[in-house]
Amino acid sequence: MVDRIADIWGTRTPHARDTPWPVRVDQHLDPSVREEDVDRWVQSACVLCSNGCGADIAVKDGRMVGVRGRAVDVVNHGRLGPKGLYGSWQWSRTDRLTRPLVRDAEGQLVQSDWDTAMGRIVARSKELLATEAGALSHGFYTSGQLFLEEYYALSVIGKAGLGTPHMDGNTRLCTATAAAALKENFGSDGQPGSYSDIEATDAIFLFGHNMAETQTVLWMRILDRIHGQDPPRIVAVDPRTTAVAEAAVATGGVHLAPLPGTNQAVMNGLTRELLHRGWVDAEYVAQHTLGLQELQATVEPYTPEHVEEISGVPADDLRRAAEIFGTSQRVLSTVLQGFFQSHQATAASCGVNNLHLLRGLIGRPGCGILQMNGQPTAQNTRECGADGDLPGFRNWANPEHVQELAELWNVDPLVIPHWAPPTHAMQIWRYCEQGSIKLLWISGTNPAVSLPELARIRSIAQQQDLFIVVQDGFLTETAQFADVVLPAALWGEKQGTFTNVNRTVHLSEKAIEPPGRARSDLDIWLDYAHRMDFRDKDGDPLITWTGPEEVFEAWKECTRGRLVDYTGLSYDRLRGGSGIPWPVNDEAPEGTDRLYADANFPTHHDVCESYGHDLLTGGATSPQAYRAQRPDGRAFLKAAPYVEPPEVPTEAYPFAFTSGRTVYHFHTRTKTGRAEQLRRAAPGAWVELSVGDADRLGIGEGDVVLVESPRGAMQAPARIGRGRDGVVFAPFHYGYWDQPGTDGASPDGSPRAANELTLTEWDPVSKQPLLKLGAARVTRIAAADGPAPAPTTTASAPADPASVPATVGGADAAVDEQVDAAPAPHPAPEPAASPGQPGSGGTTASTTASTTPTEG
Repeated sequence: MVDRIADIWGTRTPHARDTPWPVRVDQHLDPSVREEDVDRWVQSACVLCSNGCGADIAVKDGRMVGVRGRAVDVVNHGRLGPKGLYGSWQWSRTDRLTRPLVRDAEGQLVQSDWDTAMGRIVARSKELLATEAGALSHGFYTSGQLFLEEYYALSVIGKAGLGTPHMDGNTRLCTATAAAALKENFGSDGQPGSYSDIEATDAIFLFGHNMAETQTVLWMRILDRIHGQDPPRIVAVDPRTTAVAEAAVATGGVHLAPLPGTNQAVMNGLTRELLHRGWVDAEYVAQHTLGLQELQATVEPYTPEHVEEISGVPADDLRRAAEIFGTSQRVLSTVLQGFFQSHQATAASCGVNNLHLLRGLIGRPGCGILQMNGQPTAQNTRECGADGDLPGFRNWANPEHVQELAELWNVDPLVIPHWAPPTHAMQIWRYCEQGSIKLLWISGTNPAVSLPELARIRSIAQQQDLFIVVQDGFLTETAQFADVVLPAALWGEKQGTFTNVNRTVHLSEKAIEPPGRARSDLDIWLDYAHRMDFRDKDGDPLITWTGPEEVFEAWKECTRGRLVDYTGLSYDRLRGGSGIPWPVNDEAPEGTDRLYADANFPTHHDVCESYGHDLLTGGATSPQAYRAQRPDGRAFLKAAPYVEPPEVPTEAYPFAFTSGRTVYHFHTRTKTGRAEQLRRAAPGAWVELSVGDADRLGIGEGDVVLVESPRGAMQAPARIGRGRDGVVFAPFHYGYWDQPGTDGASPDGSPRAANELTLTEWDPVSKQPLLKLGAARVTRIAAADGPAPAPTTTASAPADPASVPATVGGADAAVDEQVDAAPAPHPAPEPAASPGQPGSGGTTASTTASTTPTEG
């Protein structure tokens, strides 16, 4: 048995390059339950990060009592991370919402029934639709943690039933830049790479991605390569000293630690090095890309020395990183919040794609790009159009794509909002603030903790003329502001499918009944559609589905012929074995491990999901200008100079403030904060300072500090850590639902949420807020009564390990690990040509896709 709080990644199973990743089955049960006591195991996949690990739920006496990894699954080969092991199921027996709540005449939330709650929502909805604003009075803000079927139903309701463009997900905070970068370079969303690239690669670049804490099982996969023969070199781009950064040094790679907000300068410097030192596959670039000359001219000023002046990254370290990328036969890159939530997010993320295109390192084993997601079902939010985009990766500016949906849903095309770009989350909240959106329906997310500038968000939520519906499993900080609260069934309590980062689709079966009168999100929206009596253009009911499998079958038709093709999948196909990566169709019946093996990209003007943007201004390329470029299946090399961030340290606010995650919690802790092992490991907020900064300020380990920005403040014990001078870090997970002395919704004089400080600014292309950027000052306000509650096992480890007790889990954190419990599963086959993939009008394999990259 292994304590997986103390040993986050568990037992190593080393293996050499180009050999299968061995199986290790992880299992954790309630201490009161033995394996032989389990009544049944129910197939699912974990929903506490974006990795999408296959899992089975242990059920006894109608309760979830544990979880184990699925040995047959291509994603995890049986492994689970700490959040999945301890946080997947323990919350099911805590303070759940079991009945609808409505606000009474005294302004209090009181228990009610479904007819009353839904009646209030429908009455308000119809009242607003009858006004001049019509559907523009309605806004929807959803999640990255629901099921595909729920997102698609919501998308159809919003686009074909109501006709509102005001729909987005909290995916705007975590994966919007992933989608934007993929569209800009390749013409469409959809990850090019595969997790299986880890087994084959020679070098792994992690750009703003603390994978060791955010996707622990994927990091286990890398660790097993590092500890085997022919280990890959690791390059980490991160201002903090993480386990990834430590691995970079240990493998002969390099750790680049740029100042927050300077990622684009680093990317331009790396690109310039590749071009100047001849590490370019000229034939691939000539045949399969556009934009080389503009890129060359843009990056020319970014010498290593100039990049060092901007970012603080030593010039020789930049050269070393470029050399590793330029001379390795196979390179895998991953990108996450350190890029996505920072300044020039889309430009920097496109810079990663540029590097792979310049070397032709795409579409082959070991040569991949993973523009990561932050949530388990964020891919489905984007695929289904619950983020505002059109379903099936269609282009809102292409009338033919709109017509396809109109025919599919049997509605007039004019009903589907496409006269302007979809309204992104930050703009939705602004419209609420201005009063044009008067009904805001929030599902599966907690913006009163996760959005920037929380004082502003609380102020908007309290506006008298804003009718708020919150649909959740718990009475969150956000739910406290609602007019109606709907109790939602959660994971294990409903059936549906979802898709992970590398396009792998899993089926999650219903294991137990939801508590009390809670309903699935799908059932809630189908009830709303029925009560609203939405009709198609023939006068028939717009929505006739009664369950998730019917919705899935309808979704398959929506994807037919698109890159995101699900037509070869069914619930039965997803039962019993592994998840399957799309596209899955007649040409790829077993799924598709990686995209673009033939260098045929979905950039044809009739196919692409976007016509592209100016990366500096966000200005959209017109359809006419896009056609004039004649991309015809070629990828775009996208260029942008570095510009200074909108907020930088000053004399009054001398520190760069950044926020992030810890391995033991997910988002605002609605689930993980109710799992005792995870709660003990990271019980409260903290603030990380470098040794040098702490000395200058006279701050010791555990001293309580006040961190202030021009917008707000937080206070928490200080962790004297291993970060770089001038940078202050705080985890964003901690709100107020479990903080004594507060009303559960706001700080009441004791602010601890990191987003009290963050600024209301966003990337011009992806519209993702700059949650990792801002200026702050730090003041010591009280002496320590013990060390900070930061874990010692993570990037938050103290600079002096002997000064703080080690983080451990204890007896109830014991996990059974069975190594080599089964043969390793095989990834989906790799077709010679992209299966059914639209592009230049054919599927001819590239003549250079399998050639050896040019060496310097």
